[in-house]
Amino acid sequence: MMEETPPPVVAVPGVEIRKRSVKIAGHSTSLSMEGIFWDALKEVAAQRGLSLNVLIEEIDRGRGTNLSSAVRVYLLNHFRAAAQARSANPAVSPPAPSGDSSGRP
Repeated sequence: MMEETPPPVVAVPGVEIRKRSVKIAGHSTSLSMEGIFWDALKEVAAQRGLSLNVLIEEIDRGRGTNLSSAVRVYLLNHFRAAAQARSANPAVSPPAPSGDSSGRP
């Protein structure tokens, strides 16, 4: 009987855990999340003109679970709302990727 070889592990960009120190209400704490969530959090903070710490403090004030989960849920809700707004008003859709002006995905 031949043993089955498991499929190779494929590295998915952005899923590595990054741990960062942040200040919440003047106290340092660490926050661990996948890199893709850190990137999204930076994007949202920049769009809103906030520092990461200020945005994280805002999320912390409204959370009902651990901070990492609260940040992920905040980001999911943020990008869902943005997608719904775009589908309700297609005139504000983001530009097509460079080299593709067809508008098709």
